[in-house]
Amino acid sequence: MNSSAQPGGVPARPTSRDVAERAGVSQATVSLVLRERWQGRVSPARAETVREAARALGYRPNLAARSLRLGRTRTALVVVPALSSEFFAKVYAGAARVAAEHGFGVVLYPSPEGIGPAPDPFAHSSATLDGVLAASMAAPALRALSGGGLPLVMLDSEPQDPGAAATVNPDIADGMRRTAAHVLDLGHRRLAHLAADVDSWTFRERADALARETARVPGAAIVRTERAPLSVRGGLAAAERALTADPRPTVLVCDDDVLAVGALKAARRLGLRVPGDVSVTGFDDTELSTAVEPELTTVRLPATAMGEEGMRALLAALRGETAPGAVLPVALIPRASTGPPPAG
Repeated sequence: MNSSAQPGGVPARPTSRDVAERAGVSQATVSLVLRERWQGRVSPARAETVREAARALGYRPNLAARSLRLGRTRTALVVVPALSSEFFAKVYAGAARVAAEHGFGVVLYPSPEGIGPAPDPFAHSSATLDGVLAASMAAPALRALSGGGLPLVMLDSEPQDPGAAATVNPDIADGMRRTAAHVLDLGHRRLAHLAADVDSWTFRERADALARETARVPGAAIVRTERAPLSVRGGLAAAERALTADPRPTVLVCDDDVLAVGALKAARRLGLRVPGDVSVTGFDDTELSTAVEPELTTVRLPATAMGEEGMRALLAALRGETAPGAVLPVALIPRASTGPPPAG
């Protein structure tokens, strides 16, 4: 196996020859398998042996070497956590529109897990790309992309991410500040936070901003934090736990519209009026927010603009320019699901 090191003691990147030696096959076989052209030429068992060897060595085709200059492929990869999400569908639409205006094609990669960080999209792929626009990715995939030289722009992600040329984020903290200020100004002092059970920057930002704004008001407190999967059922169960606790909160502040819809169902099942007995807020302003009764007070995020600005930043990076990051403004949309707390 090639065990040479680069100058400075940095281990050399594993090569196809290393994979061939580990798997006990020829380099031609490695090439066929990793390019997904092995059917009819290599047995399925041997193909899996090659994949296992590549995974064990951390080998990936050198995408940067095959994209020698801007304009060779004019293709960008867009990574989103889930295609079923209305929010990320809008992000993709915005990115694809700007890409098309500049003669670029877009390859879409939704995370197989559906939510949370997307894993390495190149584990079984030899696609040639110019750059990557990612709404969420796991740390190992980020390191692989930045180490391979592909320009990377991150959306709705840690602003100081060292693997990214730029980040484009909605002002998540301001959105949650506006939500908290709204319910506190209505007179609520017992808040419950229905927090998405997803370990990512955007949801940590929501929790931190809610805590800071609540602490600003004397007598106000977050009396419960209930973590929930991002689903209506998850929101329903979390809201039932919060609303049957003592003391009962007078408002449920939800990390996402889908959790808020579950909270509305929980209140109805418990015989509580919204907003007469308990107020509910959402986040994102998806179609769900106006499909329910009462309609949801929520935060409108600029999903389409995020995709557009992210693609513009990526194209700037591909031109060799400093990629412009951005923090995009959000808006609180007050609707009928919030009102003053119940008397007493």
